Amino acid sequence: MAVVATSADRQEILLADYESLLNASQRMLASARDAKWDALIEQEGDYLVRVARIRRMDAQLNLDDEAASRKAALLERILEQDMEIRRRLVERRDELGRMIGNSRRQQALSRAYGPQQGAVPVDAGHRFGQQEP
Repeated sequence: MAVVATSADRQEILLADYESLLNASQRMLASARDAKWDALIEQEGDYLVRVARIRRMDAQLNLDDEAASRKAALLERILEQDMEIRRRLVERRDELGRMIGNSRRQQALSRAYGPQQGAVPVDAGHRFGQQEP
């Protein structure tokens, strides 16, 4: 015998999924704050799977006023965290851009002046009439 979920049950499941998404967002934000970029990238895959699942469920369900209010509050927190994650990612991108720019300048300098580094000075005093001691 199959158990049929009521509308209230489905609403609770959907809201629990939003809570789970909020928790995933919090973990991603913690990784961004700690500059754990590899962990953030790994967490993003799980986050996107959760978003897709919620999107499908949400499209099939009409929420009552109380559930809609809870959903809105959860979404607001998720979006606030997302904005901070994005801001930190932009800062990281800019930092990497500066590092790449510095590296390119160092390479250009090395190409321009590198062959002269370590060159042995030539004593040309005898060519200009100076005697060696």
